[in-house]
Amino acid sequence: MTVTVKNIERPDELRKMPNGTGEGALVTVGDMIVVRGELQPGWRWSNDLRPIVGTTSCEFPHTGILLAGRLHVEMNDGSAHDLEAGDVYIIPAGHDAWVVGDEPVRSIDWSPANAEFAKPPATEAQQH
Repeated sequence: MTVTVKNIERPDELRKMPNGTGEGALVTVGDMIVVRGELQPGWRWSNDLRPIVGTTSCEFPHTGILLAGRLHVEMNDGSAHDLEAGDVYIIPAGHDAWVVGDEPVRSIDWSPANAEFAKPPATEAQQH
């Protein structure tokens, strides 16, 4: 096994979120995709990403740490959680989330599932 090092300041990919309300810098390290994300005040998954991904709620699990801001997470079962800077989290698939207040949310999120996060589903034409 060898050491693998990537720097988030030189991402493999910079993924823009809709409406200019967020972006994510992605690096791939082994089978893990690490994302440094920023979500601006007013960002909400159901408003900004649902139209792109076409699911009722976010179907990606998230594991990470909130570096700044506040994020409200509401699960499909109705339970809700407020995250603040310093919180380390595991958020299962099946949720909505939104920025609370006037400060951007900054986070680091790591998961192999991040490879497809915030991408529209492939159409049949794209798959061939």
